[in-house]
Amino acid sequence: MFEIEYKGANAVIITTKKLRVVFDPNLEIVGGKNVSVNNDVEVVTEDRFAVVDSTPRLLFSGPGEYEVGDISLLGIPARRHIDTADDVKKSTIYKITIGEAKGVVVGNIENKLTDDQLENIGVVDFAILPVGGNGYTLDAMGATSIIRQLDPKVVIPVHYSDATLHYEVPQDGVDEFVKNLGAPVVEAGPKWKLKKITDLPDNLTVVQISKS
Repeated sequence: MFEIEYKGANAVIITTKKLRVVFDPNLEIVGGKNVSVNNDVEVVTEDRFAVVDSTPRLLFSGPGEYEVGDISLLGIPARRHIDTADDVKKSTIYKITIGEAKGVVVGNIENKLTDDQLENIGVVDFAILPVGGNGYTLDAMGATSIIRQLDPKVVIPVHYSDATLHYEVPQDGVDEFVKNLGAPVVEAGPKWKLKKITDLPDNLTVVQISKS
């Protein structure tokens, strides 16, 4: 059905039979190498995470409904964790539908989803969200709070401490989130693959994808 790779920070790649979809490929802003986007679909949770000189097949940035190949996306506006209630919502949450599977990609947002956001997201099977904290993104407690609201079968943590990247603010390790959530952990290696919907775990499971 699809596979997911983790490239560091908030960057992930979802590959289906028809598409390669790259989320938040700009890693230069944290001292890394940008994820290649060459005739792929590029999706960004914030404008600053787009790669300026990329050559995407399509670029999705912001709220709206998008459909390409075998993927449907719903962009839902969200307030960043550093913004105030009076600020314009500068982040976008994406609900993803691939066949029978439904997921959500969360960027650097505040640590509680609104009723409207939850209604738009609906039921999800997997969730991808940052956990590194320290004022830079969601921390272990905030990420756990959102997972409790979403109630997925699989959670894939991203944006945690990484010796190869240089965050403006040091990020906590993924272990703090795992401990706080209290769910079993599966080490997926460089890719998490979901071949059919019945392969999902029965209960909430943390899937750790090693950075590739």
